[in-house]
Amino acid sequence: MDPRVEQFMAQIIAKNPNENEFHQAVQEVAESLIPYIEENPKYKHAKILDRIAEPERVILFRIPWLDDKGEIQINKGYRIEMNSAIGPYKGGLRFHPTVNLSILKFLAFEQVFKNSLTTLPMGGGKGGSDFDPKGKSDNEVMRFCQSFMTELCKHIGHNTDVPAGDIGVGGREIGYMFGQYKRIRNEFVGVLTGKGTMYGGSLIRPEATGYGAVYFAEEMLKTRGDSFKGKIVAVSGSGNVAQFATEKVNELGGKVVTLSDSAGFIHDPNGIDAEKLAYVMELKNVKRGRIKEYADKYGCEYYEGKRPWGIKCDVALPSATQNEINEEEAKTLVANGCFVISEGANMPSTPEAVEVYLQNKILYGPGKAANAGGVAVSGLEMSQNSLRLSWTREEVDQRLNQIMKDIHATCEKYGKDSEGFIDYVKGANIGGFVKVAEAMLAQGAV
Repeated sequence: MDPRVEQFMAQIIAKNPNENEFHQAVQEVAESLIPYIEENPKYKHAKILDRIAEPERVILFRIPWLDDKGEIQINKGYRIEMNSAIGPYKGGLRFHPTVNLSILKFLAFEQVFKNSLTTLPMGGGKGGSDFDPKGKSDNEVMRFCQSFMTELCKHIGHNTDVPAGDIGVGGREIGYMFGQYKRIRNEFVGVLTGKGTMYGGSLIRPEATGYGAVYFAEEMLKTRGDSFKGKIVAVSGSGNVAQFATEKVNELGGKVVTLSDSAGFIHDPNGIDAEKLAYVMELKNVKRGRIKEYADKYGCEYYEGKRPWGIKCDVALPSATQNEINEEEAKTLVANGCFVISEGANMPSTPEAVEVYLQNKILYGPGKAANAGGVAVSGLEMSQNSLRLSWTREEVDQRLNQIMKDIHATCEKYGKDSEGFIDYVKGANIGGFVKVAEAMLAQGAV
């Protein structure tokens, strides 16, 4: 490791002990940025990277709520307001038992760069709770969301901090939280994104992250004069991102052969077509069942407790969670002929896996670039709310496609080497950094 990076990371680790995911996210960015900052001393003198790595505000609170048995339950609530140099804090809320300070700080830190890359005026934030919506009744989820928002509403606002959904937070949860915010604050404003279309939501928002990851992969393929036509695609996850990534791959002529959940994955060599995808959506979004049921219905292989990265494919779209591809799995993917990886999830590849991609010079789109489509359409939802109007599905999809093309162009601008290879990690980190850094310089030591 570059000794300058090592020195910087020693400070970060000392200040933020036992926050491994956060350390990993900062180091990945620091490795690209520190050499760039050395060449641009104005950023070094103003300690911009040190400031970006320190949240502007961290809010921790308790969430008491009543379960269906009439018993009080208590969860932890969080909001990390990381950076507001280019706009209000913007980033999702995650409800999952694994939620802790380290995971949310890593996500908020990534969000700063991701939001900057979209070209929209949004700062970075993230939040959530260790509450698990799985196995809870609608009434329990509603009571939890109302208690959560009763506290959170003191810290957010459409010009201050605009949360969205993430793992465990879909349309149902956003609806309950929005209703509580409106009731307490007595105002109907776009304080949350991912709302239902009948009360201020944007068309294409549910699809946006999955569509965006595929659009980004398509742009990477174009650099080699290629397309999705006839490509075998491995997708992990079976939630919102995985579902719509599959839909868009089908539309562009590729064939998705895997989906997964926390219990295992299915391999359907015939491809997950529109009819099968409709079954997955019903299974996951309505019945909240397990992906194994797909294998039972369609008679394909189910691999319990495994991830899909041993399956032969041309393109991989990791769309489940952080660190889901390790070094061995990355080597297997490359050995099996996979030459495109576009991350639908946040930081799904370990640092060692990323090293494998870069050494083999495959087309690798890191999450902060490849999955920025979700927050981009959240930004478009904010614009529509401010204007009190809604754009058509085609308009939003067109804008999303253009934003992903612009993000790709930024990555190319800052990541292309003298031999023509595009290091998308470097490109995304520097491209995202420059806009935020210039805004911070302009605003002084705040």
